[in-house]
Amino acid sequence: MLRYRVPAIIAAVLLLAAGSAWYFWPRLAPAPVPPPAVEAPPPAPPAIAHPVAPENGGEPLPAIVSADAPLAAALKALPGGKGLAALLRPELLLRHFVATVDNLPRHHLTVEQRPLKPAGGNYAVAGNELAGTPDDARNAGRYAPALAVLESLDPKDLYALYRHWYPLLQQAYQDLGYPEGYFNDRMVAAIDDLLAAPQPDARPALARPNVMWQYADESLEARSAGQRLMMRLPPDQARRLRDRLAALRPLLVADPRPAAAR
Repeated sequence: MLRYRVPAIIAAVLLLAAGSAWYFWPRLAPAPVPPPAVEAPPPAPPAIAHPVAPENGGEPLPAIVSADAPLAAALKALPGGKGLAALLRPELLLRHFVATVDNLPRHHLTVEQRPLKPAGGNYAVAGNELAGTPDDARNAGRYAPALAVLESLDPKDLYALYRHWYPLLQQAYQDLGYPEGYFNDRMVAAIDDLLAAPQPDARPALARPNVMWQYADESLEARSAGQRLMMRLPPDQARRLRDRLAALRPLLVADPRPAAAR
């Protein structure tokens, strides 16, 4: 945001003018003294839409600075989680996961903060160097390993792990600059944004005005980073990913409070 500064000479003139008026016209009635300003109360923290119930018991969590290795081990120990060993980036795993979730509904996603290794090879496009459409037959192989691992994991197991580690996820989210924010609400918003990605009848046209491919339709290119990632998937893989997200979402939004407290 631009900040405008009054030049020093103008400020000096204004001060001299104000002082001269007071000096040369001392018999003018003094200006009424305004009542003391009433300081507004601080804004209330935003309401939590989807609270996560605290875990009763369980293993104590490590400090956040040493959480990545045990978190990676816990993920790989899940039934069906062995394949995660080839996908996870172990450095700053917890913080990168939180930052990625926060950025998915935004337009830009920082590649360096992704918790997963990039898919192998290059994104395949059928066409020439300047225009084309996604080559789904070749791209399906790039995403197949990650999708297979995701489909092998039970959403209830994922949520149980998520709930156990939630205090550190919340801490990492607040450390991003949201001291009053609630990470699970952001998680639900990110999933909802992914599920709302367009599903065009035909594969959207791509253009290459510079090094990177982008959607020729400006309305598609203006979509969030998460929705653009969903649209990159071949339609069948996008449908399967939607199914997994749709299975996880109800666990994240279940109200954990007793009925009497609702």
